[in-house]
Amino acid sequence: MEIADFDRSANVVSLFLARADALGEAPMLRAKQGGQWTAISWAEAARRVSLLAASLRRLGLNPGERVLIVAENRPEWCIADLAIMAAGCVTVPTYTTNTTRDHIHILENSGARAAIVSTAKLGKALLPAIVQTDMCRHVIGLEPLVPMQGGAYETHLWDELLEGGDAASARLEVDARMAAVGREDLACIIYTSGTGGAPRGVRQHHGMLLSNVAGAAEVIDQDFGWDQGPEKREIFLSFLPLSHAYEHTGGQLLPIGLGGEIYYSEGLDKLAANIEEVRPTVMVVVPRLFEVLRTRIMRQIEKQGAVAERLMDWAVAGGLRQQSGKRRLTDYPLNMLIERTLRPKVRARFGGRIKALVSGGAPLNPEIGVFFDAMGLTLLQGYGQTEAGPIISCNRPAAGVKFDTVGPPLRGAEVRIAEDGEILVRGELVMAGYWQNEAASSNVLKDGWLHTGDIGHFDGKGRIAITDRKKDMIVNDKGDNVSPQKIESMLTLQPEIAQAMVSGDRRPYIVGLVVPDADWAFEWARDNGEHFDFRKLQDLPAFRTAIRAAIDRVNADLSVIEKVRQFAFADEPFSIENEEMTPSLKIRRHKLKDRYGARMDGLYKV
Repeated sequence: MEIADFDRSANVVSLFLARADALGEAPMLRAKQGGQWTAISWAEAARRVSLLAASLRRLGLNPGERVLIVAENRPEWCIADLAIMAAGCVTVPTYTTNTTRDHIHILENSGARAAIVSTAKLGKALLPAIVQTDMCRHVIGLEPLVPMQGGAYETHLWDELLEGGDAASARLEVDARMAAVGREDLACIIYTSGTGGAPRGVRQHHGMLLSNVAGAAEVIDQDFGWDQGPEKREIFLSFLPLSHAYEHTGGQLLPIGLGGEIYYSEGLDKLAANIEEVRPTVMVVVPRLFEVLRTRIMRQIEKQGAVAERLMDWAVAGGLRQQSGKRRLTDYPLNMLIERTLRPKVRARFGGRIKALVSGGAPLNPEIGVFFDAMGLTLLQGYGQTEAGPIISCNRPAAGVKFDTVGPPLRGAEVRIAEDGEILVRGELVMAGYWQNEAASSNVLKDGWLHTGDIGHFDGKGRIAITDRKKDMIVNDKGDNVSPQKIESMLTLQPEIAQAMVSGDRRPYIVGLVVPDADWAFEWARDNGEHFDFRKLQDLPAFRTAIRAAIDRVNADLSVIEKVRQFAFADEPFSIENEEMTPSLKIRRHKLKDRYGARMDGLYKV
């Protein structure tokens, strides 16, 4: 296997089948069943993909028709995705957190003719949308679904569609069909997670995905070494939603291209245990999860006593000096001591063979990167958008990792900076446009360049540094530009604050909306003789003073125009369930402003 395979492949399915033919009975997909990890081999996955593709054709689905996937991360997600493409159709991933209203928007916009849903519970949100839109004609359930009256759709069981067919004939049909599918043909429509309004369907063609995977694979191959072969292959732990472009490409298509193995996490509550069991070589994660993991690691080290805590402080201080190019002679022996004592314990919690933890989906606070690097874990920050496959650039250890940058552009990505500082991207990795939305397409695609909406620049070594989102930039009443993400990431590094949003557009100063950290609040209540009631604690002047002190620590490192002058408490944590965070854990500013706008406006009258 080599990187050139990605260039020679005409489509994603052909690349997968070539890998399956080469790897045969080697394990490809693993999930927990009855407390044990069970495997599906490459050969078995190819057999199921071919049979399901044949069944989709028998149901009357034609080339180019769209098929929804509504499922949590599991082996069937991958098989469904590849089978839809193998049938000549187009995959439309959707989030398991989607409401009926969300499904209605995607069904109406995509015109999907079929849907694959994993559970009856998820069907409760999907089926009413199917009945209301009256477009989807087939619903395939991994388990029996409760039918709804009034719908003109047929239901089918997943297992039945995989039974009774001739796998060899089905495979020949797929090979013949894929011979006519090129890199420019549509593979999937991924709907953006909607941080600023209704999600738009990004048209991702096969070449876009293959080019993106090739760029990411080159980073692994050149900077870490690409493990290949039946006994030693790349191991991925899939955790982020596969309906998000970042996980779809980085957590599914990349391991397929590398001939690796995918384990499916049991969820956030068991993620730490899954990491220790699976011992992945690569993980793709969002910054919010790194923040959570950092807090957990720090608390675990603090419980080990003063010596361990001092070692952690030395490690982080040395990491900060290394990033700024100001290392001391004493850092070298201290680093050797930390390498023998503290770091092996931290690495063991990540399985002991992690090559890289790759952060993407949202900006990473540089302090988080320094912390993980100081703990002996290689953390790379990537940058991209769904509209670009989604990976545009990534830190490269060979080029020197700077955590205030997102590294140089990937292979195949041409990047330039517009006069107003906006980052522009060109290449095969750029989308063909938004589905059924020419106006939005022409707004971001101009003369072959994708206008990302991000503001940034190149540093002296060709690495991209991003300063903010063009549309999120706060412009105060004096015309000064303020980066909200910078302030928010600094606030959430404080142990007292779990989540934050700041605002101040056309206003005299910045104000903040904060969610206190639950663990810290519990300890504060215990130490101050108060009953732990999250809402009532926020009414206590002493509690408010403690949060104010945390904000003032941040203000000490901010310029005059960036300082948070006033703050209010949110009623509850921002979450996917209350629609105040996207499934990739980015805050939905428009939702928060709708809910808390009046409260934050009132802060200017204090």
